[in-house]
Order: sequence, then structure tokens, then C-alpha cells
Amino acid sequence: MASILLSRLGALTRLRCEIFQTSYNPTSIRTGAKYLRARLRGPSMIQYYPEELTVTKFNRMPGDFKIQNWSEYQRLADVEEKKRRGKGAPKKAKSKAESRRMSRKR
Repeated sequence: MASILLSRLGALTRLRCEIFQTSYNPTSIRTGAKYLRARLRGPSMIQYYPEELTVTKFNRMPGDFKIQNWSEYQRLADVEEKKRRGKGAPKKAKSKAESRRMSRKR
């Protein structure tokens, strides 16, 4: 048997990759082609898990059923309490002249 030249083997593998539409990687560097060719998992995972039902989504549904969102109710009560004690968020400036940034002198 005659020995086959390495250049001929390289040409053969390059041609094989073109025919079978695979990536030509003569140095065997990791390319991640296995994961890029794989089917995406996201769409099937989205179909598997049901849509999350929140209080606001439930209240927007047609019908006479309404649920009180106690965490939102408590949050609004806490904000109101802080405002009464003077600990709430500062009022927004209506114009540039009212803003703290413009009134500050340099």
C-alpha cells in the first residue's frame, strides 16, 4: 500500500465538510458547534409551565370577581404613613427654577 500524503487527506476532509455541511476544524479547537446545532429549549419550557396568575391579571379578567391585593394595600398604607411623618419621597419640581439642582450655587 502506498502512503497517502497528508495534504491529500486534508483536502479530502475539507471536501467532506463541504458536502455534508459540517464545520471544518483541522486543529480540533472547541467551537461549541454541538450546542449551536441543538434544538432550543426555551419554547418547550415556556409551554410546559403555566402562565403566572397575579392579582392584577385576575382583576383585569372579565367578570364580577375581584381580589384585594393585600401587599399593595399595605404598601400604600405605609407610604401614606411616611408622608404624614414627613419621611416620604420629595415632591417633583414643576419647573427648572424649583429644582434643587438649579438653586444650588457653585
